[in-house]
Amino acid sequence: MKIVVDTHTHTYASGHAYSTLIENARMAKEHKLSMFCCTDHSGDMPGAPHPWYFSNQKILPRFIEDVAVIRGVETNIVNENGDIDIPLQVDRNLDWVLASFHEPVFKPSTKQSHTLALLNVIKGGRVDALGHLGNPNFDFDFRQVIQCAKDHHVAIEINNTSLNGNSRKGSLERCGEIAAICKEVGAYVTTGSDAHFCSIVGEFDRVNILFDQVEMPEHQVITHSTQQFLAFLLLRGREKINEYAELY
Repeated sequence: MKIVVDTHTHTYASGHAYSTLIENARMAKEHKLSMFCCTDHSGDMPGAPHPWYFSNQKILPRFIEDVAVIRGVETNIVNENGDIDIPLQVDRNLDWVLASFHEPVFKPSTKQSHTLALLNVIKGGRVDALGHLGNPNFDFDFRQVIQCAKDHHVAIEINNTSLNGNSRKGSLERCGEIAAICKEVGAYVTTGSDAHFCSIVGEFDRVNILFDQVEMPEHQVITHSTQQFLAFLLLRGREKINEYAELY
């Protein structure tokens, strides 16, 4: 499947990644992406930048190396209430909020606890997508959460790094089940490289294999075209980005 948007990338600002935003943009161009999201870690993640870093993304050019740049964050789910670790006032300067479980922030607990946290973060309305849900350390009720995400127009990420057998070990089979349920219920799906080094930006080889296996419909994959991705942002209630007029 053609994928032209990477919705999960990191720069060295995350504290444990190694490339600049410009280096990521250059690699995005080389990998023939039309758009990518800058989603550095926030708040309680060790090494994460100050909230001003995310608010100040408003100064970024909309295109770098002729690739559209989406101003975003990978925020942490911090408790069962579905709270996330970026101040509310930061939201107005972001285009894209990806929320994930991370062990240093949310201590792995029970399936019920993780499910409750995910349902509440979805219903909270601040989050556009849920990241790397295949992590076996954070088991949850797949069908309940994915149905809730579908009902609230929140995308489910299929994370290429989770499928490589090294990161979040045990994710591969779980991601396959998650993708299959997404297809069944008609949930929106997004794709992230989770690049922590620029050469990984736009790599979706494993995601494409998984999509082929489950026969994922293109219309559910919001990263299949810039039109689909930007339409999803409008569906989420975000304002139209005038600089991307030709990409809608």
